Amino acid sequence: MTTLRMAAVAANFDRDLEADFQRIARLIAEARAAGVQLLALPEGALGGYLLSLDGTADSPPAFALNSNEISRLATLAGDLTVIAGYAEADGGLIYNSAVCVNGDGVLGHHRKVHQPLQEDAHYAAGDRFEAFDTPVGRLGMMICYDKAFPEAARTLAMDGAQIIACVSAWPGARTNPDPDLAKDRWKRRFDLFDRARALENQVVWLSANQSGMFGALRFVASAKIVDPGGEIIADTGITEGMAIAELDVEAALEQARRSMGHLRDRRPETYGTPELVRT
Repeated sequence: MTTLRMAAVAANFDRDLEADFQRIARLIAEARAAGVQLLALPEGALGGYLLSLDGTADSPPAFALNSNEISRLATLAGDLTVIAGYAEADGGLIYNSAVCVNGDGVLGHHRKVHQPLQEDAHYAAGDRFEAFDTPVGRLGMMICYDKAFPEAARTLAMDGAQIIACVSAWPGARTNPDPDLAKDRWKRRFDLFDRARALENQVVWLSANQSGMFGALRFVASAKIVDPGGEIIADTGITEGMAIAELDVEAALEQARRSMGHLRDRRPETYGTPELVRT
C-alpha cells in the first residue's frame, strides 16, 4: 500500500508578485512540514486574478512558461509536486494558465479553455485537456469554469488521469449574494461541481481556490480534496487554509471502479454529438 499525502490551498493572492512568492514559500514549507507530496495552489497564485468580470479590470502580470518566475516556483517546490495558476504570455497573447512543477522543472501545463462572463477580454482560450505523468501519479489540470463542463474532466480521466487538480478564483454570487458566504449559491455550485466531477469519473479531485476579497470579487475559498466516490475528505470551508488528506490513490480508484466502472461502462456509440437546440 502506497499512500499519497495531498493538499489544496485556499488563500488570497494579489498583484504584489514578490509577496505572492513569499506566501507560496510559506505554504510550501507548511506543506512539507506536514509530509505533503502534492500541493495545489489557486488560479492566479502568481500575480492575482482579475479585479472584476465586466471586461474593464486590469490584467495580472504575464510571463512565459520558460520564465524566471516559473523557474523560481520550481526551485521553491523542490521535492514537492506543486500546481499553481498564473497569466502566461506567449506569441503576443495572454492565457489564464496553470503549471505543475517540482525541483526538476515543468511537469505539466494547462491553458484555461472555458471563459466565463467577460474573461475573454483579458485572456485567449486554451484548446485542449491532456493528462501527464509525475512522480506522484498521472495528473490532469483544469481551471475554475472548466469544471462546469463534464467533457473536460472526462477527457482527462480517459487520458489516464488518476488525480485531477482544479485551481480556481471562484467568487460568490454577483447578484443577490447571501451575507453568509457558507450559504451562497455560487459556493454551493462550486462544491457540487467538485463532488460530481470526482464521482462521475471516479478520480481523486483536488480543488484549490482564492479566498477573501480582490477588487469587486468575494471568493468562496472552500479548498478541498474529494475521493473517487464523491466524498469530501478534507475541506477548508469558507476561510483561508490548507485541506490535507492522505490516500492510497491506486487502491481508492480500484475500489471505486470495481463494481460500477463509469469509464469502463461507457456506451459512446449511443451518445453522438448533438447540436445545441436553441429555442
